[in-house]
Amino acid sequence: MRLTDCESTAESWQDLAVIWRNRTLRLLDHVPVALAVCEFSGRIMIVNRAMAAEFGLLPGQLRNRKILEFFTLRDSATIPALAEAVRLHRRSQYPAPVSWSAADGTERSGEMTVALVGDTPEETPNLLLSLPVRTGPAAPPAAPRPEVSPIEARILAAAARGATTAQIGREIGLTPDGVNYHLARLTRRWQLPNRTALVARAYATGVLATGVLAAGAWPPEPAPRP
Repeated sequence: MRLTDCESTAESWQDLAVIWRNRTLRLLDHVPVALAVCEFSGRIMIVNRAMAAEFGLLPGQLRNRKILEFFTLRDSATIPALAEAVRLHRRSQYPAPVSWSAADGTERSGEMTVALVGDTPEETPNLLLSLPVRTGPAAPPAAPRPEVSPIEARILAAAARGATTAQIGREIGLTPDGVNYHLARLTRRWQLPNRTALVARAYATGVLATGVLAAGAWPPEPAPRP
């Protein structure tokens, strides 16, 4: 075979490699999971749009940068575990809890999957990183625990046990009118229609607890104040 034929063949293989690389990148851009391929040193080789979008960047702006510029490992044992896997020529997947600052400025955290990939067990593998991306709306923040006085908490706990107004009054040392006064104040403050709704709200927001140490304990008691 002539030298020019060898050169032509090499160029053909290079052209095919470029074509298939571009096709792979286009395919990865349609995957709804944030993906990146890095050298074992952490240098980013390939990244898809979902990963770049987490930081408000384009894929090309992440290439050749270090992956730990963007993510913080929350488990110090992750890197030693990967190094040990390379030493033992293992090719497996490892969880890596991470946190990062998203493009909108919010602090996020999740579990990245790190897969060791390579053509042969003897060569230093690359890292295939995948991170599920939340596409739905963020979960609403938990309702804050409403402020109640100790006597209001005791009235709610007694009401949750099914005590009548007169029984609550005798237990706490109030007249029935005094108990009704506190219950009326709570219904106005929490904008609820009746005693049943008050008890449900007290449980939902942590004012009442069915036992601090034993789940399902009875009777209901006011939860410890923070």
